[in-house]
Order: sequence, then structure tokens, then C-alpha cells
Amino acid sequence: MNIRELLKIQDTKYGSTAIFKWLWNAWRGNRLQAVLNAVIGLLSVVVSLSQVWAVQHAIDVAAHHVAGSIYWAVAVMGILILCDFGLNVSSVWVRNILGVKAQNRMQQRMLDRILRSEWHGKESLHSGDVLNRLEFDVANVVNFLTETVPNTLSVLAMFFGAFFYLFSMDRMLAFITVAIIPVFVALSKVYISQMRRLTRKVRNSDSKVQSVLQETIQNRMLIKTLESDSAMVDRLENTQSELRQNVVRRTAFSVFSNLILNFGFALGYLVAFLWAAVRMSANTLTFGGMTAFLQLVNRIQSPARNLTKLVPAFVSVFTAAERLMELEENPLEEQGEPIELTAPCGIRMTEVSYAYDAAEGKILDHLSFDFRPGSCTAILGETGAGKTTLVRLILALLRPQAGKVKIYSHGHSEELSPRTRCNLVYVPQGNTLMSGSIRDNLRLGKLDASKEEMEAALRRACADFVMELPDGLDTLCTEGGGGLSEGQAQRIAIARALLRDRPVMLFDEATSALDPETERQLLQNVLSSHDKTIIFITHRPAVVDYCDQTLKIEKIDSK
Repeated sequence: MNIRELLKIQDTKYGSTAIFKWLWNAWRGNRLQAVLNAVIGLLSVVVSLSQVWAVQHAIDVAAHHVAGSIYWAVAVMGILILCDFGLNVSSVWVRNILGVKAQNRMQQRMLDRILRSEWHGKESLHSGDVLNRLEFDVANVVNFLTETVPNTLSVLAMFFGAFFYLFSMDRMLAFITVAIIPVFVALSKVYISQMRRLTRKVRNSDSKVQSVLQETIQNRMLIKTLESDSAMVDRLENTQSELRQNVVRRTAFSVFSNLILNFGFALGYLVAFLWAAVRMSANTLTFGGMTAFLQLVNRIQSPARNLTKLVPAFVSVFTAAERLMELEENPLEEQGEPIELTAPCGIRMTEVSYAYDAAEGKILDHLSFDFRPGSCTAILGETGAGKTTLVRLILALLRPQAGKVKIYSHGHSEELSPRTRCNLVYVPQGNTLMSGSIRDNLRLGKLDASKEEMEAALRRACADFVMELPDGLDTLCTEGGGGLSEGQAQRIAIARALLRDRPVMLFDEATSALDPETERQLLQNVLSSHDKTIIFITHRPAVVDYCDQTLKIEKIDSK
């Protein structure tokens, strides 16, 4: 019988072995924090059990049942309290400082994995859902690996330590105290199956809420102009209502389960209290002994309670791990050293075909064209004809399903791949600036660019207005280049591409927001050197006039 059958876990996308293997690999980078938490936990167990003995000893000394100094007995209690205080401070420090580092490290690893994976043109997960997973599911996994698992060692140590301490004082009471635990272990099998299903629904609903919030904020201007404020708020309410319903179901089940659990523990404590009271009335147990009894029962039941909390923790981390594993489903792009070719380079397409979906038909069908080294080409075609798909193939974001796309220079050619992407620079359509300063945006093109290089690129891109701004290169942009006009943002994006300085340059409607005179001057600046292979996707006649060849793509009739 495997663990899935033992715990009655429903069949899911990933097997138990695969999830535990993934969690083990995730734990590798967090072992220091896990070990420190385990050591602090075990020391806390030693201090806690010593406190039980210290309290019993102090009471018995005060009652003259044993010989000793009451002052020394209380001093020992004080020392143990200070030790417990120090361990608690250490635990908080490790959890907050190393915990943040562990979470940051895992988020970086996940983001790096996403960025290096293949891109298929259609994302299966909403960006809000992805962000929800990178934040909450990562935190869940890190907390489980660095805190829950190590703390389990101290919980077990406390349980067995208290049990054997109590066993040395009263064997029958020790067995009575733990007798009810197997019953709850058996019930936990049913609990896991139901709680995992409910937890998955809650996490998916939470992701939907974040997706609605993110889309609404990103498209606030559009929503305002369409006067759809109420519609979006209603959409959020409907999504939140689904989340609330799932939370209520999970909470109701959890409360009912905890009620049964707490009833059992309360019954066990009452039995222990009655047993100790009977023995004390029969003069077979001192008052200090009874105090120790009740403390030990609590120290047995408290770890037992914590062990039962492992069940929902296990369910939660299983769900979180599955959701993070889904982010890693896309295979990695081809990895390796970049393949740089000597400028000028050409791009040759031979009988290239591509379809995003077989049912929708081909976007490109047996397309052949040669973007000659040093040439300037305008790609024309109606919307949906496949111009953007063509650019994605050149950038090796997509791979042709038939035919070849190669980059060549001076008799040497390479099939396009992520490793040849170092020879290209791309200016996408629309506003592609990120939040931060203009300097930060330009550095994405060349990390070590000097101020002089940035200013030269800005002048060439007709963006020398930046130098006239009060803060110059340090002028801050909000999300999406807020604070700049569309035309200004486009010119800064072109300057960023010029800083990258690669043999092949692709512009996707990159001058659409410019006035004719600025566009003319920018094209003259970009095309003056004749040492680049330039490809324009455009509808602008002025751009076509500057090109020495055109490629017109016809929309394929899917009928």
C-alpha cells in the first residue's frame, strides 16, 4: 500500500512520489534554517521539561517533602525562564530573517525557471494566478520546509520526553493519556481527503480574485471610458462570493473536526486530573507531584495537538507544491553559450509553416524569404495575416512546425534558436517601458552603458528631450511608462534597442505614435550606418519608402 492509498488522497495530476521529490529538491537550499529551527526546538524541549522538574522540586521543597533551599529552587526556575526567553527570541530571529531570504530565493528560482521556459504564444494561466502562486504558494512551501518539518522533531521530542517522564511517575496514567491518539490518527485519513479537496478550491478561487483585481487595475482607463465601473465591481463580487463559499465550507469542516479533537483532549485532561486527585487524597502523591502530573499531561497533549495540525499543513503544502509544479510544466528553452555571428547578418526562411492550433488552421504556410545582410525590409499584411508570428519565429520564441529559419553571415549559418537570440534586438509594439527611471530602462539594453552612450542613443532615437527634463536620465516613470507620452515612450524604447547594438533589428509598429517629421528624422538616423539588417512591421507609408524590399503576407483562408 502506497502513501496515497494509506492517506486516502484523491488522484491528482502529480503522484505522491513526484511531489515529495519536488519538495526535497526545494528543501536543499533551505537546510541551514531548517537545522537551526530543529536545534532551537530541541533545546526548547529540554528547557520545558526541566521547568516541570524545577516547579515540582520548588513546591516539594516549600512543602518540606524534600530537603533543599527554596531560594536556589526559585533561582533555577528563573534561569530556565531566561533560557526559554532566549530560545524564543532566537526562533523569531531565524524565522523572520532567514525565512525572508528563503522565500526570496525560491521566488527567484521559480521566476528564473518561468523566464527560461519555452513560450507557446498562448498562456494557459492568467498572470494574476501566476503571481498568486509565486507569492502565497511559495510562502506556504518555504514555511513548511523550514519551520513545520523541523518543529515536528521538537514536537515529537516533547511528546516522548513528557510521556516517559510521566511513565516514570505513573505508568497507568501515561497509557491513559496517549490511548486516545490512535483514534484521531485513524480519523485523520478521512480528514486529509476532504480537506485537500476544499483547500484546492479555496486556493483556485483566491487566484481568480487576484486575476480580476490585476486586470481591473491594469485596464482602469479603458474601464472608465466604457463606463463599466459597476460591471467590474460586480465581477469582483461574484468571484469573491465563490471564494467566500469555499472558505465557509472549508472552515465548517475544519471547525467540526477540531471540535471532535478538542473534546477528546479535554476528556483526557479531566481523566488525568481525576486520577491525580484520587492519588493525592490517598496520600500516594504530593502536591508538587500532582502539579507535575498536570503539566506533563499538557506537554503530552500539546504536542499531540500540534501533530494533528500537521495534517492540514501537509494538505496545504501538497496543494501549493502541485500549483508550483504546474508553473514548471513548460520545458526549458535550449540552454548553452550564445552563438554570435559577425555583422552584417541575414535571416533566411525556407518553406516555413506554423499553426497555434490545428483547429484554427495555419498562420503561415510554406513561406520563403531572405532578409539579406544589411537590407531594410518592410513586412506588410492585414491584421491576423501572421506578421507577429513571423517576428516570434525570427526571435526563436516559436519554432517552425515545418521548414527552416536560419541566420547567416559570411558563409556561416545557424538555425535560429534561443542561443542565436544574442544577434537580434526587438522593439515591440506599444509602450514597453517599465516602472523606474529612464536610466534603468535604458540599462536593460546594455547593463554597463555609460551616461555618454545613453545620451548618444537617445539623440539617435530623437529622444534628446530626456536631457532637458529636470531629472534627466533619473526621471522616474510609473508602471507602463506613465508620465511620458506614447511617442516619448516609443523613442526611449528605440534608444534602448540601439544601446543593445545587435546585427539584426526588428521594429513592430515602433513609430506608430510619432509625428511624420520625427519619424522621418528617426528613420534617417537608424538607417544611416547601413551596417544592420532591419525589419519593420508597419502600415506607415513613410517607413515603406525607406526600405529596399518588402514582404507582403496574405491571410490564409482556413476554409
